[in-house]
Amino acid sequence: MERDRLAAFLDQIATRYHLVAPVAEDGVVDYRRVDDARRVVLDELSTVPPKTHFFPQTEELYSYSTVTGLEIKETVGTPAAVLFGVRPCDLKGFLALDPVFAGRFRDPYYWSKRERTIIIGLSCTTVQSTCFCQAFDGSPVNGEGADVLFTPLEAVYLVEILTSKGEQLAAEFSTFLGTEGVEEALRGKEALARELDGRFIRQVDLEGVKEKADRMFDHPYWRRLARRCLGCGICTFLCPTCHCFDVVDENRGDRTGLRVRCWDSCMFTDFTLHTSGHNPRPSKTERLRNRILHKLKYHLDRYGLHGCVGCGRCVAKCPVNIDLTKVIAEIREVD
Repeated sequence: MERDRLAAFLDQIATRYHLVAPVAEDGVVDYRRVDDARRVVLDELSTVPPKTHFFPQTEELYSYSTVTGLEIKETVGTPAAVLFGVRPCDLKGFLALDPVFAGRFRDPYYWSKRERTIIIGLSCTTVQSTCFCQAFDGSPVNGEGADVLFTPLEAVYLVEILTSKGEQLAAEFSTFLGTEGVEEALRGKEALARELDGRFIRQVDLEGVKEKADRMFDHPYWRRLARRCLGCGICTFLCPTCHCFDVVDENRGDRTGLRVRCWDSCMFTDFTLHTSGHNPRPSKTERLRNRILHKLKYHLDRYGLHGCVGCGRCVAKCPVNIDLTKVIAEIREVD
């Protein structure tokens, strides 16, 4: 696809689907429904990951009324959507979330959106100083998890159709696509991949980390690390794979109300607080340990996938500079 045709392509998509793409507002880039392609941000990693499309920060599960007996109305009607501009690290984030919400016990709210969404990935053209996707077998041009992958080149986008959903979209909008110069574009993508692979500042070695993590649940290292932690939870709220949530009933006071699911964080004091008053994670030590081990051990134990994709958001935004790449290096060195 010629690069100058992208806006028209997206505007056409918006007439047939809910188009969700990264947009900027008040200095924050996140994924929202857009009707005008000129609002779409193409040149930076979003502040908030696109998991918000499948797992919204606040989501109504159902409404209820007891005015004339108990009536429950489920939230239904997920619209067909196209999620555009998802970076390779965030694509891998979807693959980490899928077994949580669509594994043995399928979450209908997550899965209904997942089934009715076509994902268009967007290869990176730069590597930020906080990126380390390579550590988790990622790449700035890896389309795994997308239905279609766009790779920006000098004058065109290489458009790779990866799934049957991608074939459906390509058939609908075939007038925007061409076949001339494909071999040259593929060579351009290969050259871009080689160039970007050499730009990573952070070299993260995971060898032996899982085995070390298996044995250090009670290690004093966690207490030392937790002395710096504020417990603010920003690392979890900006993570593409974190999925903790709470469920709240909101009573309007007129015998009607809502049941709402909203994000929560394992870094918060009351996340594991029992009704009895007992808390199995009573301090930041236990809570920070849980977050780190979830990324490097627990998710791997349960699903065969790391709970981290190396996007670097937690590294960039932690107010006290707790750097997961340094934590990994320190875990490798502890006795």
